[in-house]
Amino acid sequence: METITGKLSVVIADDHNLFINGLWMLLNDEPDIEVIDTAANGRELLSMLIKSQPQLLLLDINMPGMNGFDLLKHVRDVYPKIKVVMLSTYNEEHLVEKAKAGGASGYIFKNAEKNDLLQAMRLVGQGGQCFPVRQSVNTSSLSGSDPFLKQFQLTKREIELLQLIKQDFTNQQMADHLHLSIYTVETHRKNIMQKLNLKNPVELTKFILQYNL
Repeated sequence: METITGKLSVVIADDHNLFINGLWMLLNDEPDIEVIDTAANGRELLSMLIKSQPQLLLLDINMPGMNGFDLLKHVRDVYPKIKVVMLSTYNEEHLVEKAKAGGASGYIFKNAEKNDLLQAMRLVGQGGQCFPVRQSVNTSSLSGSDPFLKQFQLTKREIELLQLIKQDFTNQQMADHLHLSIYTVETHRKNIMQKLNLKNPVELTKFILQYNL
């Protein structure tokens, strides 16, 4: 795999101006990194790449017009030398796997610490890859193989959420802890309620206490 030498030239493609501006300032403070341009949507990015190509593209998954995965495919097909790192707020295993399969060199969460981001970018620049390691909460007291829980056909993610609910996490806290969107957490909670045949959060709390989950 080709290794980048010298200053790392970067393009940021994201539809949020505040995020782009903050990332631009953060990266341009680094002596070995230079942000050469930004794009707010897929059309801007494709027009930009015709004129000049960066060594590294930081690409948001949720782009207007063409989404990040469509853009990833185009870049890998037309500009194979450009290394692509996907930017996302979602810690969803299928999205990480889709990025890998599409030829991305990395997948970085938008709430990553500065040092983690820089380390990942430099690693990719040196020919490596950087993808998140799956981290689960301690579910020793809630197991998918438990005979009682198994009858409800809860997924691993739903069991993780039950563990956090037991620890009095709010929906937002669960979203932050698991790097999920608040919408995804709310959807999982609704699915849990349906599978357990419960009508409201109070009944869910009683269920957890009653069965000592």
